[in-house]
Amino acid sequence: MLNSARSMSTEMGKSPILSVQPSRGLVDEMFQIVIMNLLPNQEVTLHSLHQSEDKDFWEAFGHYISDEHGTVTVSKDESLGGTYEGKEPMGLLWSMRPVPGSRSGLRLRKKDVLLPMVVYISVYSGHLSEGFRQQTALATSVTERWYIAPGVQRVDVREKGVRGTLFLPPGPGPYPGVLDLWGGGGGLVEYRSALLASHGFASMALEYLNPNEQRTADIDASYFEEAYKILHNHPKVQRGPMGMIGLSFGGAVTLSMAAYSKIIKPQCCVCISGSHVVSVDKSLFEIFEEMKMHMHKVRVNDENQVIHRDLILPIPSDLTLKVDVGKIKCPLMLVNGGDDENWPSVESAEDMEEIMKNAGNLHLLEVLTYPGAGHLIEPPYTPHFRASNFIIQGGYKVVMLWGGQAKPHAYAQEDAWKKMLAFLQKHLYLSSSGAVKARL
Repeated sequence: MLNSARSMSTEMGKSPILSVQPSRGLVDEMFQIVIMNLLPNQEVTLHSLHQSEDKDFWEAFGHYISDEHGTVTVSKDESLGGTYEGKEPMGLLWSMRPVPGSRSGLRLRKKDVLLPMVVYISVYSGHLSEGFRQQTALATSVTERWYIAPGVQRVDVREKGVRGTLFLPPGPGPYPGVLDLWGGGGGLVEYRSALLASHGFASMALEYLNPNEQRTADIDASYFEEAYKILHNHPKVQRGPMGMIGLSFGGAVTLSMAAYSKIIKPQCCVCISGSHVVSVDKSLFEIFEEMKMHMHKVRVNDENQVIHRDLILPIPSDLTLKVDVGKIKCPLMLVNGGDDENWPSVESAEDMEEIMKNAGNLHLLEVLTYPGAGHLIEPPYTPHFRASNFIIQGGYKVVMLWGGQAKPHAYAQEDAWKKMLAFLQKHLYLSSSGAVKARL
C-alpha cells in the first residue's frame, strides 16, 4: 500500500513530505521515518495515532528539530521530549499510551490477526504535547502493521477436546512445530503464533484457560499432551521433536511438560516470565485451589494495584514442591524482566540454575534477564503496560501490576524476540529444507 498523505505549505511555499517505509510490514519489522521540505532548524512534533479493536485511541509523540536542510530522520535524530526521548526509530509504537480521557487500566492487544494494526503518523509544527485533534497536521501518512504475513494459513483446531489455532507458513513445508502457551489471563491469544508462522514455524496457539468458564476442572497434563500430538501429527509439521513457548503460567506448564511428560519430548523450550514453583502435575482446578491458600501473601499498593509475585515466595528448598528442572533434557531459554511485579521470575531462574547445575544439565540453560523490564515481555514494539485490568480465575476484575519501565522494557522485547527466534531456528530446523521467513 502506498503512503497516503495530505500536507500544508510552509512559509517558503514548500510542502512538507512525510515518508514512512515500509508502509506495510510485520509488527517486528522496523520502519524508517523521514520528514523533508521543512524549514532549517524547525521545531516539529511527530505523532502516532491508533484506534484499537476496542475502539480506544492510543497515541505517542516525539519532539524534533530539523537539520540545516530542513530534514528530520528519526533513526538518526533525537527526540527532545514527548512520550519517548533520544534516538528511537520505533518510539512512536512502543511508547504508545491511551489518549487523555480514556478508560483506565487499558492494554493494547491484537484480537483479529487477519486485520492490520493501522497507525496514522502525522507531523505538526512546534513542540506539542496535547490538543493534537485541534491542530492541523503538516503531513500525515498511514502505515499498516501486521502479525501475519501473506500466505500464512490460519486453521481452527477443535479436536479431541482441544481448542486452539494453528498458523502455517506459506509453501509446502514441512515446518518445525511450536506449541504456544499464554498465561493465567486465559482465552485464545493468537498474535504471537501468527508472527512465529511469519518467521517459518508451524505454531499452534493453545487455549487452556478461560476466566469466564469453568473448564479448569477438565484440564490437566493430558490436555497439553493431546494438543502436542495434534500439532505433531499435522501433515505440514516436521516429523520429530517440536518446541514449546510459554509466558507466565504457560511457562509453568512448559517446564512441567518438559520435565515429566512421557509424550511431550520437546527439542527446545522458551519460558517468558515464568516459574518452576507451580508444578502442573494435577488438574488446573486443583492447582488454582492450592494457590488460593496463599492469597494472603498478595499485596495491594497505594494505587490499588495487585502485586502478585509474593504468592509463591519464598521459593521452597524441597524439590518435591517445585518442578525438578534437573530432569529437562532439551535446551531451555528463560526470559525475565528485572522489575517483574507479577511473578518472581528472576528468583525462580536463579533457583532453576542451581537445580540444573546439581543435575548436570546446566549446559542446556540460557537465561536472559533484562533490568527495568516488567512481566509482559511481548513481540517487539508492543506498548509497555506497567499495570492493566485483569480478570482472575473466578471472574473477578482487578488492576494487576506487571512492573517495568517503558524504555528498558521496549529494549527487552526487541532483544529477546531476536534471540528467541534464533534459539528456535537453531534447535528446530533439523535440515536446510525448512521454510524461510515470509515477508510483506
